[in-house]
Amino acid sequence: MKPVTIGLIGYGAIGRVHALGYRAIPFHYGLPAESVQIGGVATSNASSAAKAAQEIGCSYWTADYRELLARPEIQAVDINVPNHLHEEIVLAAAAAGKHIYCEKPLAVSVAQGKRMVQAADDAGVITQMTFNFRFFPALERARQLIGEGFLGKLYSFRGRYYRSSYIDPAKPLSWKLRSETSGAGALYDLGAHIVDMLYSLLGEFGAVQASLETVIRERPVAVGATEMAPVDVDDIALLHVRLRDGTLGVVEASRLGTGFTNELTFEIFGEKGSIRFDAADSAFLEVYDVRAAAAPMGGRRGITRIEVGNRYPGAKMPDWTMAPGFLRAHAECQAAFLRAVAEGRPSSPSLADGLHVQALLEAALHSSRQQRWVSVDEIMQGK
Repeated sequence: MKPVTIGLIGYGAIGRVHALGYRAIPFHYGLPAESVQIGGVATSNASSAAKAAQEIGCSYWTADYRELLARPEIQAVDINVPNHLHEEIVLAAAAAGKHIYCEKPLAVSVAQGKRMVQAADDAGVITQMTFNFRFFPALERARQLIGEGFLGKLYSFRGRYYRSSYIDPAKPLSWKLRSETSGAGALYDLGAHIVDMLYSLLGEFGAVQASLETVIRERPVAVGATEMAPVDVDDIALLHVRLRDGTLGVVEASRLGTGFTNELTFEIFGEKGSIRFDAADSAFLEVYDVRAAAAPMGGRRGITRIEVGNRYPGAKMPDWTMAPGFLRAHAECQAAFLRAVAEGRPSSPSLADGLHVQALLEAALHSSRQQRWVSVDEIMQGK
């Protein structure tokens, strides 16, 4: 792989994950250390930027991301900032001719997302979304099975992402709890991931009927503060969705999933079989084969666990028998982007893919407010 130099914009918790991913990629694939370099970092103030550069081990830092974009050695930027800032930075990066790796969700609105996709297309830069969960090897195996016709006619599907990260009413307000900076709550934060996983397996969505609920309606303005302020984003999002072909499914996202630290699962049901995945048991894919069950004496009736493990083509470590995890999936998502940049070809999931996910999520917002089915086309057309 040709060497690629990255500029990090934003360095919170997820920025650290991305920095670790870039550092790990050469070890995963036996590449020279210089194959992936973080050439600089930009954060919101000089103090945090200097500290970030020290942690990362890069020599350049700035409190103005535009200065990072102006550096000729930076080939691509990795955007890890609150949702409402994505558009401004993507437009500036595209204008500077930098390839773009952007955290999910794409933006706070479809209108913003359209402008971002258009700017990247006009500039001819390579783009990718951080939809890291689609990079578990089990997801690739599921795609293979679906492509081979294992399911037969698709009957229905269900996806769920539950966390318990906001069950404490004393947890203070942050940008993720304000619609102007986040766009939505659990719907955008968690729903984006499970919607993308299903989209990557089953294809485009057509319409949604949703109910969004804000359970904890006010929170402290800061840690330990007695002053309270309203929360205007959802804690729980329950969606009935249809694919373009009309297949019905259910998507759930909640940040009040008491007892679940990070439960991400899906089930897909067809006339000939079913597929189930649980990110907590990511080394396996569960399948049910109707054809096997129909054999004399019941054949091999029952759910079968397919051993997938840590199978990433060309990887040198960790050994394939080890269970893949959150960090490895992130690194593979980043590696896919870097390969595309190095080879000068489109990457996936692109900003255009992120826009389709955004349209389904925004349709869910409209549906919850208007209590009706809302189509993705309606949202994309600005109706």
